[in-house]
Amino acid sequence: GISTSGIAGPSGGTKEKPVGTVWIAVASKNRIVSKKLKLGYNRERNIHVSSLSVLNLLRLELLKN
Repeated sequence: GISTSGIAGPSGGTKEKPVGTVWIAVASKNRIVSKKLKLGYNRERNIHVSSLSVLNLLRLELLKN
């Protein structure tokens, strides 16, 4: 499976988790890979970049197998 979670903006950020903080993850039955992204774009672009990033992470994991 794949997952994204974070704060796309424009509001909702805090000092510890500012707008643009996003976690992405890919999981299989044998492995879980997660990455923290620090994006600095507007809401639409943050969502777009997060989506592309998690799909790329999935692609890279599939190529390993």
